[in-house]
Amino acid sequence: MTSTVPALGTRTAEGSALQAVLLDMDGTLVDTEGFWWDVEAEVFAGLGHTLDDSWRHVVVGGPMSRSAGFLIEATGADITLAELSVLLNQGFEERIGQGLPLMPGAARLLAELAAHRIPTALVSASHRRIIDRVLTSLGPQHFALTVAGDEVSRTKPHPDPYLFAAAGLGADPARCAVVEDTATGVAAAEAAGCQVVAVPSVAPIAPAPRRAVVPSLEQVDLTFLRGLMPLG
Repeated sequence: MTSTVPALGTRTAEGSALQAVLLDMDGTLVDTEGFWWDVEAEVFAGLGHTLDDSWRHVVVGGPMSRSAGFLIEATGADITLAELSVLLNQGFEERIGQGLPLMPGAARLLAELAAHRIPTALVSASHRRIIDRVLTSLGPQHFALTVAGDEVSRTKPHPDPYLFAAAGLGADPARCAVVEDTATGVAAAEAAGCQVVAVPSVAPIAPAPRRAVVPSLEQVDLTFLRGLMPLG
């Protein structure tokens, strides 16, 4: 996979107008996208259904209501959305209780943002109960604000979570850098008017205006994020 790096021109890191950094969680900072799929497969196996691996690209990155609803419809499983959501959250919490691997470069990036006092928010489609568990590994001190999928009326791919985060940090969305790993998250960030770094986890993401694509967070640092900001 190749990187698409924004041209920095003559801008310096000090002269950039980056106001805040907004970070996705699953698959971006923590290596958990596979956890969700494994839990979904186990829960549906218990219901007597086998998930088709091609469905993984459909459910990744979105809100649980969408993913769970799709799987219920696709399998015909006899379970309600509310019942399935409980089982999925419980299964995921059990998984992360056994260890939570960070994505390469995540700890270094969070430390750098904190050292330079860059306002930073965690913006996830996961529920609050899951975010709070993951924060114990990421370090809650790294985030001035966290936004959960069950705390906004419309979560990703709608722009609401990123607009809420930018407003909470007192930042202009156009001056916010968002780091995402899925097309759903990228769509939400771009709809909010943010500058986006895509670090694809499960499915490829193509480069586009206001979007840089890199293979790993190890390619992302503060200078890179400042370089995403528009001139003027």
